[in-house]
Amino acid sequence: MLQRLKRISHSVRFENPYWKYGYDRYRMPNGATGDYHYVMSNGSVMIVPRLADGSILLLRQYRYLNERVSIEFPGGGIEPGLSVEANAAKELAEETGYRTKRLTKIGEHNPYNGVTNEISHVFLADEMLLEDASPDESEEFELLRCSPIEVADSIRSGAIWDGMTIASWCMYRYSKDFRSE
Repeated sequence: MLQRLKRISHSVRFENPYWKYGYDRYRMPNGATGDYHYVMSNGSVMIVPRLADGSILLLRQYRYLNERVSIEFPGGGIEPGLSVEANAAKELAEETGYRTKRLTKIGEHNPYNGVTNEISHVFLADEMLLEDASPDESEEFELLRCSPIEVADSIRSGAIWDGMTIASWCMYRYSKDFRSE
C-alpha cells in the first residue's frame, strides 16, 4: 500500500490575486523530514468552443514566460465567489466575444501535479452567440477558427504546444460530445 506523507508544518511564502506559494515540512514513511514547495490555486477552467458547423475556436496569444506565441483554448483562473461554470462562461465571453447557451463539463485534470494543487475544469461550449470580446488589460488575442482535423494536425506538428489545451482536446476528443466533421 502506498504510504502518505505526513505534514509537519505549512506556511504561505508569497501570495498574489492568482495563486499562493506554499511551503510544507513533511515526514516521509522512513521517518526522515523533507521540504515541499508548491503553488496553490483556486483552480482553472478551459473551454472547447464548438460552432454550429463543427469548427473549433482557439486563441493565438503571446506567452511572456516562454517568449513565444501560443495557440490555446480560452480559459483562466477561477475567481473567488463565482461557480466553476460561471467562470467558464465569463472566460469564454471575455476572450472570444462568444456567449454560450450550453456548457457541458467534459472532465478535469491537474496540469502539473508535482508542483500545483490546481484542478482544471474542462467544458464544451456550443450553441454560441457572437457579442464583443473584453479581454483583461494584459491580454491580446487573435481568434482562430479550425476544423477538428486542423486542431489535431496542429498538436501533431507542435504548433499547439500548450499542455492544458492538449489535455482539454484529448478530453473533448474522447467525450460523448465529439463529432468528427
